[in-house]
Amino acid sequence: MMAVASAGLRSAVQHLSSTPVVAHGLRGDGVAPPQLPAQAGPNSPGFRRVRPSDPAWPSVDRWEQLNRDVGGHLIGVEPLLAACAEAPESTTCEALIENLQNPYYIGDQAAGTQTSGWLDAWTPAPSAYALAATTPDDVVASVNFARENRLRLVVKGGGHSYQGTSNSADSLLLWTRPMNSIVLHDAFVAQGCAAMQDPQPAVTVDAGALWMHVYDAVTTRAGRYVQGGGCATVGVAGLVQSGGFGGFSKNYGTSAAGLLEAEIVTADGAVRIANTCTNPELFWGLKGGGGSSLGVVTRLTLRTRDLPAFFGVVNATVTAASDEAFRRLIGEFVRFYSVGLVNPHWGETIRFRADNTFVVSMVFQGLDEQEARAVWAPFFDWVAAAANDFTITAPIFIAAVPAQDWWNPVFLEKISPGPVLVDDRPGAPDANVWYAANTNEVGWFIHGYESAWLPQSLLQPAQQQSLIDALFAATKHWSVGLHFNKGLAGANADDIAAARDTAMHPGVLTAFALAIIGAAGPRAYPGMPGEGPDLTAARDQAQAIGRAMAELRRVAPRAGSYVAESNFFEADWRQSFWGPNYPRLRAVKAAYDPEGLFFVHHGVGSEDWSADGFTRLT
Repeated sequence: MMAVASAGLRSAVQHLSSTPVVAHGLRGDGVAPPQLPAQAGPNSPGFRRVRPSDPAWPSVDRWEQLNRDVGGHLIGVEPLLAACAEAPESTTCEALIENLQNPYYIGDQAAGTQTSGWLDAWTPAPSAYALAATTPDDVVASVNFARENRLRLVVKGGGHSYQGTSNSADSLLLWTRPMNSIVLHDAFVAQGCAAMQDPQPAVTVDAGALWMHVYDAVTTRAGRYVQGGGCATVGVAGLVQSGGFGGFSKNYGTSAAGLLEAEIVTADGAVRIANTCTNPELFWGLKGGGGSSLGVVTRLTLRTRDLPAFFGVVNATVTAASDEAFRRLIGEFVRFYSVGLVNPHWGETIRFRADNTFVVSMVFQGLDEQEARAVWAPFFDWVAAAANDFTITAPIFIAAVPAQDWWNPVFLEKISPGPVLVDDRPGAPDANVWYAANTNEVGWFIHGYESAWLPQSLLQPAQQQSLIDALFAATKHWSVGLHFNKGLAGANADDIAAARDTAMHPGVLTAFALAIIGAAGPRAYPGMPGEGPDLTAARDQAQAIGRAMAELRRVAPRAGSYVAESNFFEADWRQSFWGPNYPRLRAVKAAYDPEGLFFVHHGVGSEDWSADGFTRLT
């Protein structure tokens, strides 16, 4: 990327205006789209946002004025691998490719996306410009400029969107990454709520902050808990607006339900406070209504909670000797889970793999190591008693650590084998670590991905066999993951009630797990050296994923899905993501963004626009 100032900006704008449209992802015939009559407004069918090739694209003078208004923070965005396109054998290109294994590096690039694309869905494309916002005033200037100049506006914080919503060719990117302040409160009361709320511990976080940095401030340094995401490099704002789950959500609920207040810039350029007392409908919509559909969140305040004494992990891998043995293993675990694990202590994941392997990657809170071992003893004893049918192919590992050290980078770096990797760039913050288990997701290219809330009713004795059969049948097509923390069945009543007052699909309240079936390949950013992905094999995998999920949907018809981890091609996405809450979300959208300035794929109101967000349909 290149910073833009004065004469450099004029040159960059002129370059955009003169570059062939093919280079910017426009029409391949090199012809600019027809211009809309001046009287047609954003709510008129056929209204088109402008691209750099259009005569209506902002002039050099207007871009320069915007740059001055935001203190020189406007950036001319280059493709992520521009250096490799210029000199593929250079040391600069080699270093860039090496850095693409580092999620913090990717997040620090204006053109960086933590996912390198989705098969037949989207490919990363740099914006024409990015505004690296440092204050709400910068955000206001960007929103006003985009609205007044008919620009496609894209918002990015952490850049973890699987569905590519934080990038678009020919757009203005509003990049909140530089806004990363974290402030703790002993006694927070939302604005205008003094007569209704008691003071409570909280943390205020700017939109560009990442969860690992928040955990370092809240848990490691202050000894408190805030409900955030499991992947530590995810951005705070995007996760909260999607709903937000971490490993311990069975005990602490969703991130959205823990939101006390938000500061947001709406489509009219106004900076608004949203909480239960001020702009309450907007506040409700921000709690799970999806990122960047209702405005640009600049700051969030989240409740903090007491820490338990310990957090812990349970890891194991068991391989069955036959299909029949694997079916019995699935059945025994379902019965074990329904009796011993549907409670606030347990979270994270198990996987039934297509090779008849069962993988446990679970976490716990509020128990010590001895108590956790006692919980699992009946299941592992059952496995050991059938040695001819089952082999423990990765040792059973159960351990607890002081909760305050769970995200402590110094503590984590001392563990061997190391659970985290370190951002070793000069000057990187000490808290720039990420879990080794998430490394496969750094820059991954998604072949297919589906999710579904599985209702707790399937754990009832009369329905367990149907669930077991469906899980087994699904594994004959593809591996199935059950994310128990991403479903609130068994959670505390207060946290379920708080989640009920969010925009998320109500299915989350009674789901014992979110079933996720997906496949991805190595990094495939445009311009990556090498042959690239095997698209034929990737499409075969995508079809297998669809068949596997179809088996689960036989026992969970019309099950909802988690908006942040869902199928790009979801046909009934409004029902799947929000169910009966969608009409209310549409009303919030109409009130605060009546002209549809904010567009994301399968976001609230996106049905009114073309797939790329440039043309008004209805």
